[in-house]
Amino acid sequence: MYSEKVMKHFRNPSNMGELDEPDVEVQVGNPTCGDMMTVYMDIEKKGDDKYVEDVKFETFGCGAAIATSSVATELVKGETIEEAEELEFEDIADKLGGLPKIKMHCSNLASVAVHEALYQYRKEEGMEISQKLEKQHKSALESKKAVEERREGQGKVFEG
Repeated sequence: MYSEKVMKHFRNPSNMGELDEPDVEVQVGNPTCGDMMTVYMDIEKKGDDKYVEDVKFETFGCGAAIATSSVATELVKGETIEEAEELEFEDIADKLGGLPKIKMHCSNLASVAVHEALYQYRKEEGMEISQKLEKQHKSALESKKAVEERREGQGKVFEG
């Protein structure tokens, strides 16, 4: 059973859609269930810091995947990129009032998408990339490859 907060975010997700000209766009997937998420981010510099000015998502998946994507974008919007990098899947699940154990992978997908977007932004800007972000990137690549292989067997290709 889903919490009222999960159902609210599933029925009326925040930040769903695309950005016209994002600074970064990434796609990630979960090989277990086949859910896919695209994240679009605009990053702005304010003083010495860079902030997640705007963030949108598109998710192909279940209600929990959509709800966790919605909450993840709410949690990082307006944060510095360093603060956004601290997002953990447990933060997303907690903000939703919990998730069934079998759906915790959805909150992980949302956090992976945020981390991958920040990794790609740092890479494109020639910024330093932490070991933690590098490790998360490698995990995201492995998951994406597994989803691509799964989808190829179904006649669909994961683009990105």
